[in-house]
Amino acid sequence: MPPRLSRCVFLFMDLAIIGSGYVGLVTGACFADVGHNVICVDNDLQKIEALQAGKVPIYEPGLEEVIHRNVSADRLRFTNSVREGVEKAQIIFIAVPTPQQPNGDVDLRFLEKVAREIAGVLTDYRVIVDKSTVPVKTGEKVAESIKRYNRHGASFDIVSNPEFLREGCAVDDLMHPDRIVIGAQSEHAIDLMKKVYEPFMAPILVTDITSAELIKHCANSFLALKISYINAISVICEASGADVEKVADGIGMDHRIGRDFLNAGIGYGGSCFPKDITAFITISERLGVPFDLLKEVQRINRMQKERFLKTIRETLWVLREKRIAVWGLTFKPDTDDIRSSVAIELVEDLLHEGAHVVAYDPKGMEKARAVKTIGAAEFAPSALDAVDAAEALIIATEWSEFANIDLAIVKGKMTTPIVFDGRNLLDPETMIHLGFHYHSIGRASVMST
Repeated sequence: MPPRLSRCVFLFMDLAIIGSGYVGLVTGACFADVGHNVICVDNDLQKIEALQAGKVPIYEPGLEEVIHRNVSADRLRFTNSVREGVEKAQIIFIAVPTPQQPNGDVDLRFLEKVAREIAGVLTDYRVIVDKSTVPVKTGEKVAESIKRYNRHGASFDIVSNPEFLREGCAVDDLMHPDRIVIGAQSEHAIDLMKKVYEPFMAPILVTDITSAELIKHCANSFLALKISYINAISVICEASGADVEKVADGIGMDHRIGRDFLNAGIGYGGSCFPKDITAFITISERLGVPFDLLKEVQRINRMQKERFLKTIRETLWVLREKRIAVWGLTFKPDTDDIRSSVAIELVEDLLHEGAHVVAYDPKGMEKARAVKTIGAAEFAPSALDAVDAAEALIIATEWSEFANIDLAIVKGKMTTPIVFDGRNLLDPETMIHLGFHYHSIGRASVMST
């Protein structure tokens, strides 16, 4: 995707991105693609050496091409030295992991460590930007840490600039954002941040740091609420004989609601929603304002998978020793990310009940093989190989490859053509016409006659 610079003149800047994981790598590559000079920093020397050798450690559509294009143009470089990043950049973005702790808190040790490292090598004014998803008031803590360990007494400003990237379309999300949120107290820092984002030609919302930090948690929580809402509606649809797809279309046509995230299924997963919702619940409780609505969102999400498993058990009767194919292991399509994947949880549950699971995913196989809890599963080289002699098929991730497969061939390879569609990927009428026994979410089950 070429940068949009044909008729505009922008001030290109020197930027450092500390943390070359999913957010950091996509952000750095796209910043370089619009003309900025970017140095990506990571303490994982093996990852840095791989990136320097042209190997991209994650799958994200379009990312590899953007990285190679900008490395070749000498706008994008990689290093494991925080000092080098701080010395060469006007603005330093922190994009380190903020994982969830067992008690629901966000683990901020990586962020604190980076803040201390920056402070130790800071000699001139810099804008330090928190790109990671963090609890409210984290910006104040980052500022305190840098001030405490700032040996040279250099001046700096802290900015909160949350990311709104969706895995599977993160490059497009960053190149064509709905909005840019800049949380800052300093007018100078705000002006510099606006110059960073000027080439993206997107609406910019300037807030205080605290509001910017809250916006990301609020956005993710609301989207998860929409998913759990339509999943709750899917239960009512099944009980009444209604079609959840038609219901979602009807309410989604209301411009105040919108159709996005009103897709019934077996629940949300991934690296963001589960962690961010748990964190927001913990944050609200510490502020003395319990967010019970989000607890219900979590409960509905858990129950959706359990209801799906119940349907599988009731249909197959006994799961032990049955050969069950599972299409999809990633938490969503167009990514290789299996973190908090409902598909992985389903495989774990099936294995626990003694089923013989044969799984396939277009991009997530390598990472799935490393998950010890599903080590007893068999991994097939293709979707068709997975269904060979299968007594049932479960669709757990809505990859387009599965939607476009020749279902007649699928039926011919299966011992018994029973399909449990956890993502409403296939058309019920087509399935009954082909002779499948078909179950989906919030739509009437169909059985061939």
